[in-house]
Amino acid sequence: MNTHKDVSQTLKLLKGKHILITGTTGFVGKVMLEKIMRTIPDIGGVYLLIRGSKKHINAESRFANEIATSSVFEFLKLNTPEYFNDFCHSKVHCISGEITEHQFGLPRVEFRQLASKVDAVVNCAASVNFREELDRALNINTISLRNIIEMSDLAGNVPVIQVSTCYVNGFNEGHIHETVTVPRHADIPRHKEGYFEVGNLIEELEFKISQTKAKYSGKALKRELIDLGIREANAYGWNDTYTFTKWLGEQLLLKSLRGYSLTLLRPSIIESTLREPSPGWIEGVKVADAILLAYAKEKVSFFPGKRSGVIDVIPADLVSNSILLSLAEQFKNPGNQHIYQCCSGSANPLTLGAFIDHLMAEAKENHGSYDKLFLRQPRKPFIAVNRKLFSAITLCLSVILSVISQTLVKLGMKRGLKARRNLDAAMALSTVFSFYTEPNYIFHNNKLLDLAKRMGSADQALFPVDSNAINWETYLRKVHMAGLNCYALKGRKQTNHLPSAVVINTTQEQAA
Repeated sequence: MNTHKDVSQTLKLLKGKHILITGTTGFVGKVMLEKIMRTIPDIGGVYLLIRGSKKHINAESRFANEIATSSVFEFLKLNTPEYFNDFCHSKVHCISGEITEHQFGLPRVEFRQLASKVDAVVNCAASVNFREELDRALNINTISLRNIIEMSDLAGNVPVIQVSTCYVNGFNEGHIHETVTVPRHADIPRHKEGYFEVGNLIEELEFKISQTKAKYSGKALKRELIDLGIREANAYGWNDTYTFTKWLGEQLLLKSLRGYSLTLLRPSIIESTLREPSPGWIEGVKVADAILLAYAKEKVSFFPGKRSGVIDVIPADLVSNSILLSLAEQFKNPGNQHIYQCCSGSANPLTLGAFIDHLMAEAKENHGSYDKLFLRQPRKPFIAVNRKLFSAITLCLSVILSVISQTLVKLGMKRGLKARRNLDAAMALSTVFSFYTEPNYIFHNNKLLDLAKRMGSADQALFPVDSNAINWETYLRKVHMAGLNCYALKGRKQTNHLPSAVVINTTQEQAA
């Protein structure tokens, strides 16, 4: 399947290994699974933990209908269809389970049997909602990791690769390196080995959740749990519930797996693939795309942001390669803990200003090439303004439009409603994403790049992780936007309404 198998350390180290993977119904999980299939034919097998759904009640059905049918496997299906089918039937093992339930919701004997078969665990599953209810985010991103820990322990302390996020660094500023994150605001006890003792904090959060559930129900309960998550996250030094609960999960793993093989792999803002399996492959709308789509649909013409700030974007295939390299390293030198950041900010920075300029230039010159992305050439510029100025402008406009809209509605006219909706869209996007568009940090990944060098030239070619390979103008204008139009918006009717995913999706995977 490739020309590097005789010299690649990664291929040798993963030969015959059986890997338990969570989150393969998500974006990065699919990219990684495809990479394994295409480049590591000698892997022993992959065990996929997949939750059943209303439409597909078990893992096998969901794999067959939601994963195996994905366009991410198009290259394999077209070029080596027999190999793809054989791999799916002989090396893919689907496990129907729920990551948040004790022992994945499996009978104890089945959980132990699974542990006896696996050589490593790669956890890609997560709640990817920035404004998730606190109980759900805590269960998926933090407490569920106790099942991962128990699986590793029963399997013989096998390696665990936890896909986290660079944004566990929260409100910290400046140059952010590959180390345990120290909370910006909170005084949380720290163990002499470096991790933070979060057991009591988790209990406090669970108590506050139970109090909230006792007072509210229905939609009011959901709103209160969302607000509770944001308040608690902000109080301890994080911008949202997602990043807060991912940090808590890191601490659980660092404590429980100390002395064993653990890698925390932190990607930044994950976007469409750079090269593999095809340039621009993407699934769903990600962080940067929310703003892009708002501009393309002419919903937003100004947004809080710092043009000079580095918006840290990383293609999904580089993330997938980082996971596999770090997994191979744990087989080569077991018993160590590593933290790697898969990012571009320090090596090949992309500023928000450059991102906006490339977007507007492509829209101006080639909007007709993107039938699903652009309804027409956007008529207004896209301007990044200071957050305080943005808040002042939107507040004034909100008051004015409220008065105008009420008057027009009384007169039977609806013209003012569109402007009101557009302002609401801008404000909603600001609430969720302004933290990422006014960055006060630079993420570094020297340790990840050193890992790639240690693994050798063959692995650097087969599993590239260096963001210096990205030409941002070419990637954004000719790869990413084309990928959005082809994959993320495929089958979507042209409409003036933004997809609901715009205000909830982030960088990681849905819980599988």
